[in-house]
Amino acid sequence: MSDAAPARILVVDDNATNLKLVTFLLARGPYELRTAANAHEALDLVKSFKPRLILLDLQLPDIDGLELTRRWKSDPETRATIIVAVTAYAMKGDEERARAAGVDGYITKPLDAERFRQAVARHLAG
Repeated sequence: MSDAAPARILVVDDNATNLKLVTFLLARGPYELRTAANAHEALDLVKSFKPRLILLDLQLPDIDGLELTRRWKSDPETRATIIVAVTAYAMKGDEERARAAGVDGYITKPLDAERFRQAVARHLAG
């Protein structure tokens, strides 16, 4: 590993168990992690933390993940941030709607630990 700073990742999920699982799965990686339990927290953290990757649940209680994605992708300051939906939405058309909103990747729950880690690394590698 180089001396480069760890990649900053923001995990957004209103389910505390899911937040713990994702941070546990990524804890050994070369990442600096922050979490947000709702959209408003996430909006504030994106400004101050400036993550390279956002792992975003689409089902949030205040503003849904698709609307958050549209906001971040329309803002010049956050447009280049990689957004990966991590969601239980797995019905026909859900991934297409998420991609149309601007997500860069789509991972369905329940998470497979190894595939999840690989997907995160792949998105960060560009």
